[in-house]
Amino acid sequence: MAVSEPTRPKPLPRLVLASASPRRLELLRQIGLTPDVVDPAEIDETPLPGETARLLALRLARAKAAMSAARHPDAFVLAADTVVAVGRRLLGKPADAAEAGRMLGLLSGRAHRVLTAVAAHAPGAGRAGARLSETRVKFKRLTRQELAAFLASGEWDGKAGAYAVQGRAGAFVTDLFGSYTGVVGLPLYETRALLVGLGFPE
Repeated sequence: MAVSEPTRPKPLPRLVLASASPRRLELLRQIGLTPDVVDPAEIDETPLPGETARLLALRLARAKAAMSAARHPDAFVLAADTVVAVGRRLLGKPADAAEAGRMLGLLSGRAHRVLTAVAAHAPGAGRAGARLSETRVKFKRLTRQELAAFLASGEWDGKAGAYAVQGRAGAFVTDLFGSYTGVVGLPLYETRALLVGLGFPE
């Protein structure tokens, strides 16, 4: 009686992460995906006049994915962008500690929104898509000592809204409704659903 050969799993298609964020890379690995290439797409992230947080996050993620896809037409390309909003005010990455302090002062004792858009391109056919995660986060009222210590830590540097929820600022969060991984920088449910919808193996 012939013995059948065990079925070997097909190799995954190439995956490119269009982001330099170590947090996004770590989150992808959390769901078993390790990009073949990390190729950050650098674009102007200045909001357009009257642009909402939702539209800004989606526009930037799509632009980053498109730029990287042009360089890697044979791969799945994934990009993301995170925007923090207090009311209609958009908080990007602070230029210095003084700006970070002003941002954290706005967040102190109140709720804000964290919007992370993910965009992807499939290889070859030009298929693309995007999804958006919106999470409500509330901070405790920060004391002067807490604010000074946080600014001195340098954790605000390079972070939208001047904080990272997985770092020291996690102790400031009193309420979070939505996607924790979206606040970190890559909503895993939306990311997996987007890639699978474009043909990436489950």
